Amino acid sequence: MKTKWLRRLGLSSLLAFLGLPLAQAQQACPGLLNHQFANLQDGSPMPLCQYAGKVILVVNTASKCAFTSQYEGLEKLYAELKDRGLVVLGFPSNDFGEQEPGSNQQIADFCRMTYGVEFPMVAKTVVKGPQTNAFYRQLAERTGSTPKWNFHKYLINRDGSEVVAYTSLTSPDSRSLRKKIDQFLTQPGR
Repeated sequence: MKTKWLRRLGLSSLLAFLGLPLAQAQQACPGLLNHQFANLQDGSPMPLCQYAGKVILVVNTASKCAFTSQYEGLEKLYAELKDRGLVVLGFPSNDFGEQEPGSNQQIADFCRMTYGVEFPMVAKTVVKGPQTNAFYRQLAERTGSTPKWNFHKYLINRDGSEVVAYTSLTSPDSRSLRKKIDQFLTQPGR
């Protein structure tokens, strides 16, 4: 009995240290989200399991791209729907036309100062080719769609059982994207 209590106290302390509520950690993490990245702003661990139960819009981003202005729409979408359970996750990548050449700090500063980005972003990563991070590999396998350019989008439902891909040409205020987001937000997790 004492051991069980100590283990629970240890888990609670660890979760508090990581900034995660115990109830959130106890929610089952879909296998799709069982990945961890470094946070763009400070390099701290960013486990994707913290977003279990949320609708997640995953976007590979770049600061020097014709689609870079989509940051504005992504931030607007996040601000509007985060209280309903939407998370926008940015994945900066230099894979397309070397349009994300900066350091993590330069990328974070650009996003914050130029577009007021507050949605979570991971440290610069690889989203295409043989070095693709495991999360993006899974997203491509699930949808049959790999990013062809910056600002490709994947929308994941609350329990990770459904993933829909959208090309870079799909803007954050696209009617089809918004309709699917609304559908996922109204569906309970399984």
